[in-house]
This record gives sequence, structure tokens and C-alpha cells, in this order.
Amino acid sequence: MATSINRKLDYDIIEPVGKRVVIRKDENKRETRSGIALPDSHEIPVITGRVIAISKQIERDEDLTIRQYDKVLFDPREAIPVELEHDNRLFVVHVDRVLAIFRKSKPDTDTKES
Repeated sequence: MATSINRKLDYDIIEPVGKRVVIRKDENKRETRSGIALPDSHEIPVITGRVIAISKQIERDEDLTIRQYDKVLFDPREAIPVELEHDNRLFVVHVDRVLAIFRKSKPDTDTKES
């Protein structure tokens, strides 16, 4: 008797291939902390998120500085949604569609006050 292949498979890891990353999109915010109303998401052509996985090709490429857990700004128009989570906020994105990486500046340790 053959087993059914129609059963649901539960995956817990996604590994992008080529020069791609997996990004978990940030929650949509309609208002800033100071109370400024933001436009609907269809009026904003880019969105932010957190990189949760990078491909082996990006990992080995010293010219690409994007790393896992980076907060990024990306263009969602060519991002591919992934349905692994119930809230469907995961996207596979080509590294060329990542427009910016948010980083904190490092404090200057040479200018210590005496």
C-alpha cells in the first residue's frame, strides 16, 4: 500500500539560493510615536524587515556586507512571499532589491574625556 504524499509537510528552515536573502517584514505602522499618520502601504514603495537567512553565496562574498539579523530596507515589488508562518511575513529577496542596511554607529573610543 502506497503512502499518501498529500499530507502537509512542516518545514522550519528556509535556505535561499543564489544571491538571495530571506526577510521577515516588519509590522505595518500607521502612526509614529509622536502621532504623525503614515500613508497606506501601497503608497510606500519600500518596506523594512529583518534578515533571517542568507544564501551560502552571499555568506562567502566579502563584497556583500549584508548579514543575518540585519535590519534592512527593501523593495517588495519583486520579493517572493513565503508561506511558512501563519502571518505570512516572510519574503525571499534578491540582494539587489535590498536598498539599505540599518546599523548603529560605533562610538569613537579615541576621544575619551579626561
